[in-house]
Amino acid sequence: MADKGKMDQAKGKAKEAVGKVADNDRMKAEGKMDQAKGKAKEAMSDAAERGRDAKDSMRDKHR
Repeated sequence: MADKGKMDQAKGKAKEAVGKVADNDRMKAEGKMDQAKGKAKEAMSDAAERGRDAKDSMRDKHR
């Protein structure tokens, strides 16, 4: 999911840039939303990975 987050961020940056060039406020806003969505996906993926790592660490300590 981290890759999907990075893709959303890149798509958002592109949309925002096109919106700026075209002076299109809606497209700029959509680009910012896509970037925020991508960052959220990336954060969720990172948190899930840390949770899995912690679980594995605890399991290893109890062996």
